[in-house]
Amino acid sequence: MLHRDEEVWGADAAEFNPLRFRDGVGRAAAHPNALLSFSIGSRSCIGQDFAMLEAKATLAMILRQFAFEVAPEYVHAPADFLTLQPMQGLPVVLKLLDP
Repeated sequence: MLHRDEEVWGADAAEFNPLRFRDGVGRAAAHPNALLSFSIGSRSCIGQDFAMLEAKATLAMILRQFAFEVAPEYVHAPADFLTLQPMQGLPVVLKLLDP
């Protein structure tokens, strides 16, 4: 019922409208966490764990072909949010390793 609620999804909630996601999942509805396609509970995706495992394995296979270095323009300025994060980002230089 949540995915068909007009208060959350708008007047066309019952219609197939993939364009509602053009600005990202968080902006498709009135609430940023309204889409529960990979949620928990009895209707969760049974392949979610396998899909995440496959994604991690694929990413690991790609990343092992590169060496990482902090870019020279990096300025050390830690910011304390929920976790400690770089205030101005963390630019990284990727170098392709020899095959």
